[in-house]
Amino acid sequence: MFKYSKLAAVALVAITAAHGAAFAQDASDPVVAKVGGAEVRQSEIDLAIAGLDPQLANLPPEQKRVAALSAIIDVKVLAADASKEGLENDATFKQRVAFLTERELHNAYFKKHVVDAITPDEVKARYEKEIAAIEPQEEVRARHILVKTEQEAKDVIAALDGGKNFADLAKEKSTDAASEGGDLGYFTKGRMVPEFEAAAFALDKGAYTKTPVKSQFGYHVILVEDKRTQAPPALEQVEPQVRQLIMRDKYVALLEAAKGAATVEIDDPALKTAYEQINKPQQASPDQPAATEQPAEQQQ
Repeated sequence: MFKYSKLAAVALVAITAAHGAAFAQDASDPVVAKVGGAEVRQSEIDLAIAGLDPQLANLPPEQKRVAALSAIIDVKVLAADASKEGLENDATFKQRVAFLTERELHNAYFKKHVVDAITPDEVKARYEKEIAAIEPQEEVRARHILVKTEQEAKDVIAALDGGKNFADLAKEKSTDAASEGGDLGYFTKGRMVPEFEAAAFALDKGAYTKTPVKSQFGYHVILVEDKRTQAPPALEQVEPQVRQLIMRDKYVALLEAAKGAATVEIDDPALKTAYEQINKPQQASPDQPAATEQPAEQQQ
């Protein structure tokens, strides 16, 4: 459940991470330092913390705050010297500023119309849609007794036929999960080795295998204590994934509308072909909508 393009996942993480800091500059945004007369506000500290090297992410809050302030001071003193040299008038610099401005406008638009536009009702509705599309899976709760030889397994079965308690025998005989009485908890198909799985799911509730089950680990005697339909995850468990799906769909809709109203011309033939290829809509399957172009930010 909740599958989507890897490119989409990376892009959305990058964008949402870029908007985690506070931007307001009011009474709650105090001046924390001055550099050559230029004020450094708390909002700048927050922005700098968001942009710190990932290796610093686990620092205590105060150490991160100091690292952020240090970085801001370094930037401001050299930026002042760059202005004295007139570097802001350099053509390459202007081009880069223009690109970064457009990227930040893109991000601000994304935040306003996608991230901040998601409502609790949308999340709940999308969650219910995804849950409804899941085919219910059967799961069993089983115990087992694992021994080295077939004869040992046959002896265990004979003891069970004679009325011995399964959990007690597991504690006495089993080489696996003995302290838990052989309890393996609930599991669905695909979790156990094939031989074990086939035997466990073939048993009725309360029954145990009447012949040893051989696997790569040895010989098993299996008891199925319960069978049930696996419960879906609660909304609280998967809400981040659900929000990712909604963000993807909203972003795709924004792009389609914007591109439909814009004229896009690519002069380089090879680049045009490659662009069209990676942006070609894919056939959507019932559980995975078509992957389309996603935002790919290059945070500096």
